[in-house]
Amino acid sequence: MRNLWIFVSRYNAFFFFVIFFSVGVILCIKNNAYQKSITLNSTNEVVGSAYARLNVLKRYLNLGQVNDSLALENAKLKTDLINLTNIDSTKSIKINDSINNQQYTLLSAKVIKNSVNQRNNFITINKGSNDGISRDMAVISPDKGVIGFVLDVSPSFSTIRSLLNKETLISVIIKKNGAFGSLVWGDGNFNLRKAYVKEIPNHYKINLRDTIVTSGAGGFPKGIVVGRVSKTKITTGDNFMTLEIDLFNDFGTLQYVYIIKDRLAIEQKNLEDKIPNEQ
Repeated sequence: MRNLWIFVSRYNAFFFFVIFFSVGVILCIKNNAYQKSITLNSTNEVVGSAYARLNVLKRYLNLGQVNDSLALENAKLKTDLINLTNIDSTKSIKINDSINNQQYTLLSAKVIKNSVNQRNNFITINKGSNDGISRDMAVISPDKGVIGFVLDVSPSFSTIRSLLNKETLISVIIKKNGAFGSLVWGDGNFNLRKAYVKEIPNHYKINLRDTIVTSGAGGFPKGIVVGRVSKTKITTGDNFMTLEIDLFNDFGTLQYVYIIKDRLAIEQKNLEDKIPNEQ
């Protein structure tokens, strides 16, 4: 305290100058319209600039929340789109917005772990059984293409068997002619953007850049895009050929996914389980 008093006493002239100068400036601004106008304009500019910088910082800090809300909104829109495109055009159907009348519902989830450099790759997401996710549900990306199937589920998390996995097999078709095939990854070439469609009958004419889409089996709605043909007629020594395709998805940059809830999946599985195994 003594040192503070000595400091103030030593520089008292400076402090008095600051006080009287501040009072003079305030009186000048308060009693002169021109100076008052100039001061207000300058203050508003400084405050406005500060608020603008603060808002930029707030928007940056809220990017995660914004992305989550956009993913949720996209899930709702994709749900409507998938259900509309899978309506049987041979029947007269009244479209109802109630979720109970929709076969497919999409749930957005954030990717928290993703392997891409293994022979068998898996993805972990931040949604689980508490959100209605169960094993074998199909998974797609926000933009284009299939991702894989739900493998295991806990209350708050789920793991996904990625398309980049030797155990993953997805039923697909050539969009232009409806030829069925099986989508697999690898086949000796583990490229993140390449996959193969096997068991395409040789009599079908396939061109480069033909589009591959899901067939509607395995939990995927029909018509979900997969990729484009990059190499045709890879012979297998029988009546079938294998196609090399360029995948639409970039698995290395995946941040969000959509889990597809099929309202009729259990009914279909129970029926198919009754088919006798004659192999």
